[in-house]
Amino acid sequence: MILINLLPHREAARKRQKEQFFTQLGLSALLGGIICGAIFTWYQGQIATQQERNSFLQSEIAKLDIEIKDIASLQHEIASLRARQTAVEDLQGDRNLPVHLLDELVAQLPDGIYLSSMKQENQSVLLVGVAQSQERVSELLRNLGNQSPWLSRPELVEIVAANVVVSSREQRRVSNFTIRVSLVRPSATATSGSAVVAPVVPGKV
Repeated sequence: MILINLLPHREAARKRQKEQFFTQLGLSALLGGIICGAIFTWYQGQIATQQERNSFLQSEIAKLDIEIKDIASLQHEIASLRARQTAVEDLQGDRNLPVHLLDELVAQLPDGIYLSSMKQENQSVLLVGVAQSQERVSELLRNLGNQSPWLSRPELVEIVAANVVVSSREQRRVSNFTIRVSLVRPSATATSGSAVVAPVVPGKV
């Protein structure tokens, strides 16, 4: 006996294939969604962790900025206090500078020279006087530059030849000079000693 299947088996097979295809497609989409969700969740966790680190670093940087400002303020106050201390020490030391200046001028002034005026401006002293010769002026410059712990950097500003009437029958040739010299503060003499500076030797007039 021969059995003949009259049902549309080909259409049923195609239907089953389509159903399997859509089922596999749905499972693939679901699996892809799960994977994407897991990756998204992992990235979100990493971003949140990095944001926490950034917030922590920003808070620490803010603390360090405050500490740096405090340190800078302290350094400024220390520098101001040191400047005040130096100013007070200089004022205390400068009280005796006129005494040292007069003592040094008496000690270093060679014979044949006398001073007609003396003017002090801060640490600079302008000496005006008369010398018997230019050699006496050179000797004074050497003494002020090499032998005085309280005077330094002597500079010949001007020297002019002149005649002085000694008597009605006699005139003597002299040299009018102007010298600028610097006073040395007591703190400088205590730390470095006297400055040795070559004096300016005048040329012939």
